[in-house]
Amino acid sequence: MKNKAAVIEENASAEKRNGKREAIFDAFRRWGYYEADLDPLGDFKPEPVPELEQLSGDAADEARRIYCGTIGADFMHILDGERRRWIQERMESPAPGPDRTRILERLVRAELFEQVVQSRYLGNKRFSLEGLTSLIPLLDETIERAAERGAEEIVLGMSHRGRLNVMIHIVGRPAEDIFARFEEVDARSELGGGDVKYHIGATGEYTTLSGRPIGIHLVSNPSHLEAVDPVALGRARAKQTRRGENGIVQVLPVVMHGDAAFAGQGIWAETLNFLMIDGFSVGGGVHIIVNNLIGFTATPAECQSSRFASDVVKRLPVPIFHVNAEDPDAVVRVARIAVEYRYTFQSPVVIDLIGYRRYGHSEVDDPTITQPLRYRKIQAHPPLWKLYAERTGSDPTRTVEEVRAEFEAAQKNAVSLEKIPKMWQLPAYWNNYEGGIYKPEFEVETGVGQDALRELTEKLTTYPADFAIHPKVKKLLEQRAAMGAGKTLVDYGMAEALAFGSLLTEGVPVRLSGQDSKRGTFNQRHAVLIDTETEKEFVPLANVSGDQARFEVYSSSLSEASVMGFEYGFSRDFPEALVLWEAQFGDFANGAQVIIDQFIAAGEDKWKLLSGLVLLLPHGYEGQGPEHSSARIERYLQLAAHDNIQVCQPSNAAQYFHLLRRQALRRWRKPLVVFTPKSMLRNPAAASPIADFSAPKFQTVLPDSEVTGAERVLLCTGKIGHELAAERKRRQDSSTAILFLEQIYPFPEKELEAVLGRYSTARDFVWVQEEPANMGAFNFVMPRLERVLRGHAVRSVKRSASASPATGSAKAHEMEQKTLLALAFGTGKN
Repeated sequence: MKNKAAVIEENASAEKRNGKREAIFDAFRRWGYYEADLDPLGDFKPEPVPELEQLSGDAADEARRIYCGTIGADFMHILDGERRRWIQERMESPAPGPDRTRILERLVRAELFEQVVQSRYLGNKRFSLEGLTSLIPLLDETIERAAERGAEEIVLGMSHRGRLNVMIHIVGRPAEDIFARFEEVDARSELGGGDVKYHIGATGEYTTLSGRPIGIHLVSNPSHLEAVDPVALGRARAKQTRRGENGIVQVLPVVMHGDAAFAGQGIWAETLNFLMIDGFSVGGGVHIIVNNLIGFTATPAECQSSRFASDVVKRLPVPIFHVNAEDPDAVVRVARIAVEYRYTFQSPVVIDLIGYRRYGHSEVDDPTITQPLRYRKIQAHPPLWKLYAERTGSDPTRTVEEVRAEFEAAQKNAVSLEKIPKMWQLPAYWNNYEGGIYKPEFEVETGVGQDALRELTEKLTTYPADFAIHPKVKKLLEQRAAMGAGKTLVDYGMAEALAFGSLLTEGVPVRLSGQDSKRGTFNQRHAVLIDTETEKEFVPLANVSGDQARFEVYSSSLSEASVMGFEYGFSRDFPEALVLWEAQFGDFANGAQVIIDQFIAAGEDKWKLLSGLVLLLPHGYEGQGPEHSSARIERYLQLAAHDNIQVCQPSNAAQYFHLLRRQALRRWRKPLVVFTPKSMLRNPAAASPIADFSAPKFQTVLPDSEVTGAERVLLCTGKIGHELAAERKRRQDSSTAILFLEQIYPFPEKELEAVLGRYSTARDFVWVQEEPANMGAFNFVMPRLERVLRGHAVRSVKRSASASPATGSAKAHEMEQKTLLALAFGTGKN
């Protein structure tokens, strides 16, 4: 027997060996992915790491095999030791045996679809997946493993690369559907509308190997790379919310990105920032970089400052798995790990699938001009299914023949179709809503009875007895209680709260987000009360009744594009909810112009998809400078056509109340752009008596109740109207009527004509606006006013055309404003 000293010495030696082995492994865990074999063509060479090069021995060889093979695991930046251990255990354990027969069949299908399209439609853009066809088995494995964890629906977001392939093999659309779009069998049906085949969305059903059906929803997207990211996540969040507490289990978002776009597009960086923030989290998603190591014609060195396109993710505690796309076994293994990680930790996870692009950016582009050496290799490189068949000793001849015959038959069938097949089926929760051109029968009554308003007021102005209320907020609630009781006029903040509260009691969910939206940029909302002793929150609107609908309000991250995109996505899958995004100042929305142009304004025309998203954009010229004055009314009016959006500027609190309720209660689902006030939020001139909240509905044109036999009619929208009214009072002018155009689009021609008919004696009609001549509603409204007035001359008062919306000088602003008012009541022209 060994003596005690010998045992102690042996144990110490083993501990030393184990400690040395662990230190070696830890070095490879941290740096091994730099030396991984990731590029099938060998151009993106492993980068030697000095800390690893000096290591040798059995432990180093084993660690190098695990961490420097065709999988590069990048996870040591994660602070949580449990998560790091979870990943290293799976990396250092034997990999489960893949279903190579199925993998090969899927690779054959993916490749042959592209070849049939290339042979039949030479010169057509399709954005081939060739060079990265292992994306299909990757998605297969992702869905199979998610289904095992309880997933029932997958929300897919992706750009054009490989999209048609995914539609067939993952979404489950018949190949005829895709070929029919190449044939353009019914081009007349899309005159002036529609979208290219590789942008449209699709829905379908994926059947797992166990026979379980999984709903697949591929989100429509524009050419603006990564713009679909927040939209897809917003849609996933809405679907999860609909399902309740098991939503994050049952709905998994899978978003595919291009490598150059992943590194370069700011909207993705903004989206990345809120992936783990309350109100925007989706319990983690699987993010796949479809990485062909090129951005149009730019190399990785031209596209990003770091080695990997995925390095932007490392700001978050999220693992990244780099994998060589030409090792399908490794690809499938990574997919399994990624899904298990997401469901274990409810965290995002990134797969960097590295391959190549067989053709140019599109099939009409010649890449040999800019990358001649790489494309010489690509031209000589066999397709992946051939390499995999050789590697696994399989004979796919019969499969190849059957699949090719299947696709060629589908192409022939597509030629005989008379209509382009519809690629999606809307969920049942859209059955009660419609779009198209406005019809009067869409109108609803929006008034609320006085008893109900009083009950709401009590709920909105009370808080728990042990709640330490801030003195200023306490005073605000006391003022609101007086408003609701009819003792004082109701301001915009209380009007909004009453609108939200009344909708909630009627079963309409409300969701609002934006920078500072809990309190409100102008201290006007206070939807969330903060205990001054504990900082615990109390939300009156979440406590208006026991059976109320869901109320959510979030002060978002400092982003416009991603948050607006998220809320647009949410509205797409929660049509019965009032979903609002609020800008801190109205012009800040220009940071989200891609979302406005491509989704909000054009979504119905391009994809026949509706949204009821509300944009709240503070607007008004008050001497605060170029960036805090104009919400750019003109831009939304330029986008307006075929009743695609609504553009409104309610001039008083009651009108705002009715407008919000109208948006939620009508079955007509259209985005609503609301220009909200700033200085007028608490101004008595814009406040309303509580009785007005029981009026029937929102008025698109607000007549003048003070002047009847007018000689002059001033037409305007928003704050300037109140200033005109004050100027009229100062002048003691009883012959000038002031009309507020509350809805600018769709233009209320009949309503305006009816109101103007009251002023038969008027001879001077004037459009007045604060904005410069090249901005505001001027260019949109003037021809329509002239048509309504049938021959009457219409003059205009506005600031001179300007490159900048407003002066930076408060005194200069005041002089300009006085000039506008004088011109409005005079006969001069501006």
